[in-house]
Amino acid sequence: MDDGAIPDAPGVLDAIQEDTQRLGFGMGSEARTGSLLRTLAASKPGGRFLELGTGTGVGTAWILSGMDSDARLDSVDSDPQVQAVARRHLGHDPRVTFQCVDGATFLQDVQGQTFDLIFADAWPGKFTHLDLALSLLARGGMYLIDDLVPQPSWPDDHAPKVAALIAGLEGRTGFVITKLEWASGLTLLVRR
Repeated sequence: MDDGAIPDAPGVLDAIQEDTQRLGFGMGSEARTGSLLRTLAASKPGGRFLELGTGTGVGTAWILSGMDSDARLDSVDSDPQVQAVARRHLGHDPRVTFQCVDGATFLQDVQGQTFDLIFADAWPGKFTHLDLALSLLARGGMYLIDDLVPQPSWPDDHAPKVAALIAGLEGRTGFVITKLEWASGLTLLVRR
């Protein structure tokens, strides 16, 4: 089995990646993570999804490719320049709403609402405001984070933060956890 051979990548992905390279943005989701996002989105027909960290829309494209016509996605990023790439290529899709706001502010603003899938690919909702993000998960809702194995771009003090994050997630009650040393390093939580 070759887990790097991913069939049926979203058709818009090549154009997004070209614009991403031109912009010099190097933090887009990798294809195996995208494939998992697509599969998780497909498991929740009519679901409500949240992406914290739109970036240029690589992960967004994968999530949309798994969603059915009744599902909805809020994609949040505080950088209008990178999110503009996602808006240009994906903004025509009525299932996605782009929010250009700090992730922490968005999480506070949607308190009381629930999501079936949260992909936390930004600092807020992962390293900060984690409790807030997890409080938004519906029963059976899934929380996915990536970039958990050492990356060349990590600052020297980042590894202990990742270890503390994973240990904190492992100690939570009310969730089932799976850690995957795969792709960029993933952790998936599901609310019981």
